[in-house]
Amino acid sequence: MAKPTAELINALRRTADKLENGAKYQWGHMGSCNCGNLAQELTSYTPAQIHAYALQTRMGDWAEQTAAFCSTSQMPLDLLISSMLEAGLDTEDMKHLERLSDEQILRRLPLSERNLQKNKREDVIKYMRIWADFLQDQLSEKISLKELFETSFVETY
Repeated sequence: MAKPTAELINALRRTADKLENGAKYQWGHMGSCNCGNLAQELTSYTPAQIHAYALQTRMGDWAEQTAAFCSTSQMPLDLLISSMLEAGLDTEDMKHLERLSDEQILRRLPLSERNLQKNKREDVIKYMRIWADFLQDQLSEKISLKELFETSFVETY
């Protein structure tokens, strides 16, 4: 699961907002799909650049592209994926985002709403917002625990 970072949380929220406000969305386009829209927020790449990099690197969607990811290849798509990893994602997150399939995120939805469709804009928006909330909760817990331990340490000495 992704590392909870402010950068990633904010990127997920901005991406959901942009999709809600009409940003280009096309599930079969590497630069305008679920991961492609998030990649735009986490990097300086345009949808056309992302799509072109994917086509020149290897075939397949984000799940297949991340499965073949090589951190030392210097291929444009691998550099883009590296930037996304630096923001806190892992390759499994990208696979799940493309399919809207991470169980930890889906469990935060009522049972009747868990059947998300990978190529439905509204479902992508819902998934990203829930994921951002989940990561924010994790980050808040992490900060609270850190403060607790720092306070306890100071008080005992």
